[in-house]
Amino acid sequence: MGIGQNDIEKPTHPLISFPATKPTSMILNRKDQIRKLLKGIETGDPEAVSVVNESKYIQHNPLTREGNVGLAELFKRLSKTSPRVELVRVFEDGEFVFAHTDYDFNEVEVGFEVFRFEDGFAIEHWDNLQSKPSSPNLSGHTMLDGPTEATDLEKTEENRKLIRSFVEEVLMSGKIDRLGHYLDSESFTEHNPQMADGLTALQAEFSRPDKKRSYDTIHRLLVEGNFALCVSEGSLDGVHSSFYDLFRMANGKIVEHWETTEAVPPRSAWVNNNGKF
Repeated sequence: MGIGQNDIEKPTHPLISFPATKPTSMILNRKDQIRKLLKGIETGDPEAVSVVNESKYIQHNPLTREGNVGLAELFKRLSKTSPRVELVRVFEDGEFVFAHTDYDFNEVEVGFEVFRFEDGFAIEHWDNLQSKPSSPNLSGHTMLDGPTEATDLEKTEENRKLIRSFVEEVLMSGKIDRLGHYLDSESFTEHNPQMADGLTALQAEFSRPDKKRSYDTIHRLLVEGNFALCVSEGSLDGVHSSFYDLFRMANGKIVEHWETTEAVPPRSAWVNNNGKF
């Protein structure tokens, strides 16, 4: 669902009238502003949406109406259903903030939320959500556990190059024999609910004859230190899909991976014209 929904008309409401000058929330850094915004779903705090510039806000969830869609009104209503919102990881790359989230609204989902800032306000939003299984994967990992804080900030650009090369060479071009060049074979940890730890397990998964996952386009690669989020477009079992892959690196190798995969709704179902990516 992300931070909006498609059945709410934009209301005239004093709580979503934004000031021309920068709000008091400017005291917060961008990561804390996004924490405040997303927790507003849980608390119903109308001040949470002061992070957003209503006049410029661009929504890329295809099922959420354009603009801020009355976020203050929406958050107030959602809070009455006792939603749970947990921000497990929050990172920053230039004008972007990206968060790894644990949601419980109508269903339990894991999500990635990406925001672009301009002049101190969030003005653009993308997300990707996947249902959260009730049990861990074959190696005992959930979709969310593991380290949460970025380190090795001086290696941000080095790690950006590493992940771009890995996605282009292995995920897009299918060069499975190159997995060992990028992954730490001794300590690679996998959080995909259907997979297991280790290089051997990943090679077996990628080599399955019935495997029908293809990566066609990298739309965004966001990195802070040893964490990188790659936003890609492709298909899964013939369904047009969005892949959000989060990687953790150490000593020049990929050592951990989280992801969400979501089907891109057909164009006929979109309620804005901005597109998923």
